[in-house]
Amino acid sequence: MYAELQTTSNYSFLRGGSHPGELVATGYMKALTAIAITDRNSFAGIVRAHREARHIEDFKLVIGLRIDLDDNYSLLAYPKTRDAFGRLCTMLSIGKMRAEKGECHLQLQDVIDHCRDSIFALIPPEEITPADIQQLGRMAKSLPKPVYLAASALYQGNDRAHIAMLNSLSTQLSTRLLATNNVLYHDKSRRPLQDVITCIREKTTIDKAGFLLAANAERHLKRPEEMARLFEGFEHALGATLEITHACTFNLKELKYEYPEETVPKGKTAQEYLEEITWEGANWRYPDGIPDKIKANIQKEFKLIAHKEYAPYFLTVYDIVKYARTPQPDKGRFDEILCQGRGSAANSTVCYCLGITSVDPNELDLLFERFITENRNEPPDIDVDFEHERREEVIQYIYERFGRHRAGLTATVITYRSRSAIREVGKVMGLTEDVTSAMSSTVWGSWGANPDKHIDQSGLDFEDPYLLRVIELTRELIGFPRHLSQHVGGFVLTERPLIETVPIGNAAMDDRTFIEWDKDDIETLGILKVDILALGMLTCIRKA
Repeated sequence: MYAELQTTSNYSFLRGGSHPGELVATGYMKALTAIAITDRNSFAGIVRAHREARHIEDFKLVIGLRIDLDDNYSLLAYPKTRDAFGRLCTMLSIGKMRAEKGECHLQLQDVIDHCRDSIFALIPPEEITPADIQQLGRMAKSLPKPVYLAASALYQGNDRAHIAMLNSLSTQLSTRLLATNNVLYHDKSRRPLQDVITCIREKTTIDKAGFLLAANAERHLKRPEEMARLFEGFEHALGATLEITHACTFNLKELKYEYPEETVPKGKTAQEYLEEITWEGANWRYPDGIPDKIKANIQKEFKLIAHKEYAPYFLTVYDIVKYARTPQPDKGRFDEILCQGRGSAANSTVCYCLGITSVDPNELDLLFERFITENRNEPPDIDVDFEHERREEVIQYIYERFGRHRAGLTATVITYRSRSAIREVGKVMGLTEDVTSAMSSTVWGSWGANPDKHIDQSGLDFEDPYLLRVIELTRELIGFPRHLSQHVGGFVLTERPLIETVPIGNAAMDDRTFIEWDKDDIETLGILKVDILALGMLTCIRKA
């Protein structure tokens, strides 16, 4: 039995050659006991691995992380509990907030300050010097016991001697030896693409990459019996993988969403306050008397909102809309910011009475079930448009109201599309710019997934084996994440510090921060977001 506890997915951005889901599925197919996704200074891909693993019985996803320190030493971290995961998220947030967008600067002391209830494995350099031994010793003494020392077979002709040396070093450092394959891709067939993304990262071509590329195609997931052969005589290193797997009980299902409490007055529940202000809003909307149809709609919606426990979500959106529509003389704002809810939220009578939407359900037969239903477990989605020139005021109000440690924009994963993939792969493979331009110009738009069906329009030789290889690699690269960017306006707000749920980093724009997960990730985890969107037409109305 064996668990692979060191894998790099493509969410380490141009370092891993497989999607998190591919690693999880292949790990199960190869009879591994468990797998850990250990991306570099990031939990960006862990939800996608969780999405795949949650449907597999008798197989475990261990939540993991590779921490790259500023002094070029690295270690693996595995949180045993929900609180330990929160501490690692906090540590990553600190490292990201002190760095430029896309970077994370961490020191050993940051790890020490957030190490409780996590298990750590030191990653030794390939060539270990006496100075390295001293530093690894300091790291081992500073971290909670037991500490492990990761060992991998390098396929350089001296694997037995190399593992034996690391075994002796682990004894010297008072650590335990941990077997890993330091996986970069799920299957050896992905090795050529791994070389390509290495060249993209290092800004070189495949014929000039040299020792930047791995020496072989062995950095894939291996079966337990194959790992047992590689670590024959060091079975305790294989057993260590199971020790860690059994000790780490944390599952992403434990990330229970908690709404901010500021929106609920003391002494009242969220549902009580929602019902109170909804009836006040109904009297404001219908000064001549609330129609029976509206009363029935409201009661029906109250029942479902209470059952789903969505009242805090409605109150959070109401709080933001109320701020926009209330002049702020102390801040030099003497008029309201025009805003309006849209989408399926317009089917809600409660949203209309709260002033979030402007469509009168008494005049139209709107289907509330388009917004919330009993049988669908998808969270409601209230999109609110604001004047595009003044939306930033609302965004900064949210940061001020809830604090940057509890509010963050969701991420958007920027992926390779046909055109960008063709250009990048062609450049790496040594094609000239005029050739890659001719190839990419045949792809209409940026969403195509089959570039080869257009390639004959470029006038190039479609039967050329080298060109066919470029197209094959391009097809594999399409859909790979390039980097994270901020969502146009999807906010996640929590009662517990958000940095204890997901790492937060700086956006390119000043005074903006965003989390590592996108809208699909937070939907998977049942975390609700509030969409603060911009609409130019509202600005036109204001100026008119």
